Amino acid sequence: MNPAGSKHEYNAPVSERYDRQLPLFGTSGQNKLAAASVFIAGAGGLGSPVATYLAAAGVGRIILLDCDTVEKTNLNRQFLHREADIGRPKAESGAEKLRLLNPEIQAEAVCGLLTEENIEKMAGDCQIIVDALDNDKTRRILAAFAVRTKKPYFHAAVSGFRGQFASFHPEDGPCYFCMFSKTESEESKISENQTVPIVGATAGVVGSMQANEIIKYITGAGKEHSGKLFIWDGVSNTLDFIEIEKDEDCEICSKSAAKK
Repeated sequence: MNPAGSKHEYNAPVSERYDRQLPLFGTSGQNKLAAASVFIAGAGGLGSPVATYLAAAGVGRIILLDCDTVEKTNLNRQFLHREADIGRPKAESGAEKLRLLNPEIQAEAVCGLLTEENIEKMAGDCQIIVDALDNDKTRRILAAFAVRTKKPYFHAAVSGFRGQFASFHPEDGPCYFCMFSKTESEESKISENQTVPIVGATAGVVGSMQANEIIKYITGAGKEHSGKLFIWDGVSNTLDFIEIEKDEDCEICSKSAAKK
């Protein structure tokens, strides 16, 4: 890591937009960001900070998926959207803001519900899968697809003043299901109509941490934390983590599951 103010040699011209981050991973890292394609499921409270910081960092192609439209109750945390966007599809509203933020990248909107049948078409050509969802059923479809296609999967979830995030690279470590089994969880039993309380800043903190992990993964800068579940508590201002062990009998990523 280069200390602030240190000299760093660049091998090719790069947009002035990225001057403050080039000392951290150089032109080679910036080029990796420009070549990356990221699929983000969710353009809401988590999707807003994740997509914004990836776009600002120069990730070359961002696919933003959401099936909902903007509502006034979203605006305390979903800062990709404005009052004028109420009624618009979130994916379109969000992708528009990303293109305005950084015209040097591609930001594409996908409006619709993610299912087992369409996930390959929606996310199949992206290198990285990002979970910025708010429901367990869709999350499990996304996580299983990441294992099946051997794509890195970045998970996050928030509620109230608390949140969690983790990254998974199933080819050499645990997957999402090693910790959260395929068996229906308590979260998946919550009614879709039940309102989950959330402080906007919580989504901002957790989503920013998630974006940071993705940027490190793409550029190779800093230490990766694959297979760890980080838990943020905004009331006590603490960040703890749990080491996730690979489940050799996992229904999704084990050798026996792969043979099915």
